[in-house]
Amino acid sequence: MTNFRFVALEQTIDRQVKEVVYPSKKISDYYGSMTFNQAVMKEYLTKEAFKVVMKAIDKGFRIDRKITDQIASAMKAWATNKGATHYTHWFHPLTGSTAEKHDSFVSPMSNGLAIEEFQGASLIQQEPDASSFPSGGIRSTFEARGYTAWDPTSPAFIIDSTLCIPTIFVAYTGESLDYKTPLLRSIKALDEIGTQVCKYFDKNIEKVYPNLGWEQEYFLVDNALFSARPDLILTGKTVFGHSSAKDQQLSDHYFGTINRRALAFMQELEIESHKLGIPLKTRHNEVAPSQFECAPVYEEVNIAVDHNQLLMHLLDTVSKKHDFKVLLHEKPYAGVNGSGKHNNWSLATDTGVNLLSPGKDKKDNFRFISILANILKAVHENEELIRASIASAGNDLRLGGHEAPPAIISVFLGEQITQTLNEIESMPSKAALQSSNNSSGSLGFPKIPEILLDNTDRNRTSPFAFTGNKFEFRAVGSSANTAKPMFVLNTIMADQLTYFKADVDKLIKEGLKKDDAIFNIVKRYIIESKDIRFEGNSYSEEWKKEAKKRGLSNHSSTPEALAAFKSDKTVKVFESHDVMNRKELEARYEIKMEKYIKKIQIEARVMGDIAINHILPTAIKYQNRLIVNAKGLKDVLDSKTYVKLSRNQLNTIKQISEHVSSIKELVDSMVGARKVANRIEDITEKGYAYRNNVYKYFDDIRNDVDKLELLVDNELWPLPKYRELLFLK
Repeated sequence: MTNFRFVALEQTIDRQVKEVVYPSKKISDYYGSMTFNQAVMKEYLTKEAFKVVMKAIDKGFRIDRKITDQIASAMKAWATNKGATHYTHWFHPLTGSTAEKHDSFVSPMSNGLAIEEFQGASLIQQEPDASSFPSGGIRSTFEARGYTAWDPTSPAFIIDSTLCIPTIFVAYTGESLDYKTPLLRSIKALDEIGTQVCKYFDKNIEKVYPNLGWEQEYFLVDNALFSARPDLILTGKTVFGHSSAKDQQLSDHYFGTINRRALAFMQELEIESHKLGIPLKTRHNEVAPSQFECAPVYEEVNIAVDHNQLLMHLLDTVSKKHDFKVLLHEKPYAGVNGSGKHNNWSLATDTGVNLLSPGKDKKDNFRFISILANILKAVHENEELIRASIASAGNDLRLGGHEAPPAIISVFLGEQITQTLNEIESMPSKAALQSSNNSSGSLGFPKIPEILLDNTDRNRTSPFAFTGNKFEFRAVGSSANTAKPMFVLNTIMADQLTYFKADVDKLIKEGLKKDDAIFNIVKRYIIESKDIRFEGNSYSEEWKKEAKKRGLSNHSSTPEALAAFKSDKTVKVFESHDVMNRKELEARYEIKMEKYIKKIQIEARVMGDIAINHILPTAIKYQNRLIVNAKGLKDVLDSKTYVKLSRNQLNTIKQISEHVSSIKELVDSMVGARKVANRIEDITEKGYAYRNNVYKYFDDIRNDVDKLELLVDNELWPLPKYRELLFLK
């Protein structure tokens, strides 16, 4: 029998490091060269058309259909000059990835020749078949019509000779079938109310928008070894595998010298990313062996989300050129760090102000504390929805250990800001904003020192931590579409600011001065949201008990967490800001629950297949060798010597038998539980059945298989082991 593990190992030996050829000595020479950015638009568009597009980008104005033909013609001219032959509407369906249908620019003529053609109608709208995309009950299978519509706020780009036009994707009946539509709606809602609130502090502010800086973690594995692991191919994770004697316990991989093969891959990844205008800035080794991270500088959230989806595509395509496979699963290997995608979220204005940057004078810090109090209140009121936004089968395995935050949503602020909020809480409302003798100029409050940008330490166990001028949402999984947590954060913030403005305006109407009214409401919010703040170790059992006392949820599994999507409270929040209606929210619940069920179902089937068809035959084959050897010893040794020398072999034979028997029984029980779960029609009951009745067998089956890995001859074992997968050659 061919041992594919050793064939794969041989293929990893003496890999040649691919020479990366830079298109130019300077990144700035080719940065954004494959994007239809503002500089390109200015070159290819008429002045009139350019002004129209910029108004659409900056102010959200509609583009007249008369202008779209000009834009489409210019876009086609630029793209064909770059070698593009096709175009596509590029969108984010509810699969979590991206989708595209390519059409050629070519248009046949009557004389047997052809020309390149691209009309405005093709730019602004297309009709891809929507029947095979998940809709969560919004559409029947036989209702196929769906529409993609151009999003001018995100630049078009070229990949593999295809012009990709970022679009939204909606049903014939108008409901969103994607992640971008609610994201754009949430940005609009936040802008409208955020601008009104910011005018309390600066009348010149005309726009408020969220920024995002994501940090993408991932694992690299040699492609030959990947191909020898059916579980990695089919599930993205290892369902079996005993821990390596050495993995991350020495902390020698983190920020270490980057492996030459990995570095060559990273260099080409950066080149392709920079061509597409993805502002990758950072690359480094992460904590676990063969784990890495890349991160860009901050961008407006819609563009940042598109760029992250593009980056995940590039990770896959570029890695293949270097004989790697990128693993984006949140927990591909048991016992070592999983991978997240930290979402660094902040709010900015058109006047150049970061609303989450503490200032150096009373006015700036008053604004900062007011916005901060609203964020705390928003998170406190919607912590279950925030947890639901990052729920997935993969993330369930990651949350709560190995530097990943727990499922309990809390906010870390740091000692300095916590002290400031505690002092505000204890202040009398009247005359609180009077100037003080304290020259620090923080909030005008006595005894409150100036808040500095870098005086807040980091808490790696906190799911939502303030880190100087932004909040780091650490609980997002590495494979997630970042639009999901972002449109939730944007919407709950828009909702909270709406309440804030109403509360402040009410006090002003009652005769209170504006600043005193703001202070009173801010103080109340600080007190009311205090339970969401936690500065300690979020992994501790003490915190779990304390969080329960505070009334915070602890939904450790996806089926528990997802319920927040269809609650009346959530529906009210989203509908009141025209981000999503009840039907769209319930659809997302259905889709996410169905995806969870299918993920667990696939893992169960893969686990059963490998255990029964790969592991057990190998274990029995080795056991038979031992039996033959033991019988041979009995033939050549006297009984006393035989008993003494064969004790270990007989014990190993017994252990193998016990594990083989246990695996067969457990797999049979798991298959039976899966069959029962499959007969359940209600999606919620089915999700809980998979979680409670099928998933519960995974650890026990794995434990037996991993014990066999230590007992069976290394040359017989059919799967590449952790010590081989985790260390790049």
